[in-house]
Amino acid sequence: MQTLNVAIIGCGGIAKAHIEAYQLLGQGCVIRALCDIYQQKMESLKEHYLLGDVFMTEDYHQLLKDDDIQLVSVCLPPSLHCQISVDCLLAGKHVLCEKPMAPSLSECDLMMQAEQKSGKLLSIVAQNRFKTDAMRMKTLFEEGKLGKVLLARVNSMWWRGTKYYDLWWRGTYEMEGGGCTLNHAVHQIDILLWLLGMPKSVYSVMANVGHPNSEVEDVSLSLLSYEGMLAQIDTSLVDHDEKQEFFFACEKASVGIPWMLKACKQRPNGFLDPNPEQEETLQSYVQSLPELDTQRHAAQIEDVVHAILQRKAPLVTSQDGRNAIELISAMYKSATFAQNVMLPLQPDDPFYTQEGLQKYAIRYHKKQKSMENLEDAEITL
Repeated sequence: MQTLNVAIIGCGGIAKAHIEAYQLLGQGCVIRALCDIYQQKMESLKEHYLLGDVFMTEDYHQLLKDDDIQLVSVCLPPSLHCQISVDCLLAGKHVLCEKPMAPSLSECDLMMQAEQKSGKLLSIVAQNRFKTDAMRMKTLFEEGKLGKVLLARVNSMWWRGTKYYDLWWRGTYEMEGGGCTLNHAVHQIDILLWLLGMPKSVYSVMANVGHPNSEVEDVSLSLLSYEGMLAQIDTSLVDHDEKQEFFFACEKASVGIPWMLKACKQRPNGFLDPNPEQEETLQSYVQSLPELDTQRHAAQIEDVVHAILQRKAPLVTSQDGRNAIELISAMYKSATFAQNVMLPLQPDDPFYTQEGLQKYAIRYHKKQKSMENLEDAEITL
């Protein structure tokens, strides 16, 4: 197997998931360079992961000149994704960029233009696709085993304390690009769009109910309209249970992630009776589908590496990343103007650009406290 030389730009908490995934590939990938504005973060990763003579720099431009580096993981705040990804692509590097792709559609467009011009691969992290339940659900839908989807419900519930927003780049539209809708629900939004495609319109309501040191939302409720179907996406940073769930009511059964299955049939009066035969048929089919050997970041990075070596598209493309940002941008527009927003958004839409978002989006509080680094850098995924 050919060896890919990898650079990590951004050495915060999420960089660990990338390094561990690359190291699982053994000799297929070698971490050659680390980049961060904080020297101590690079030193800590070098020591913890035994990276030996890894090159370390505070200036990512130094990596652009290194022809030996073939793949770059961009693990930075959202506002930095576009420029650095574009620079890496045009320097001849493949790029795996952390979610969200960018805070605005105009930035996504620039990234995709650089991908096309360079001929290199650009993939966006969507690690939750790479779970057995999600892959099995995708197959169920593609094979038409459930019939038409009638209703979808998505819960993207998280809990973050007030100190979460003390970090300098969090809690502002300028640096983070948005709140829980952009930075947390993007996981579930990606899967919903992967399974069902883009809706015709969206109506959203947002608020900040528990994080006074943040100008962005910590609660978001959205209703999506499809042809002959509705979907609901609820997300927050105030739910102690932290449940991330999908429910799909279909013609033949109701299914969900984490995996659940219920089927019923109607009695002569229209009320329901259990349908164990249907449940058994579907359950047997699902159990016949393979389980993933690796999951989440490890599986996605393996997919990206194979895509590079085999010169094919990765499972998560740049267009997939852009699709999520298009829906999220429409959600912010809807919440700002209290109106139903039709899709797709056009380039002259005020919420197509980061400048428009910053001009119009609701600021729920003023960020008062800002710290360079938090004492505890560990994160949960």
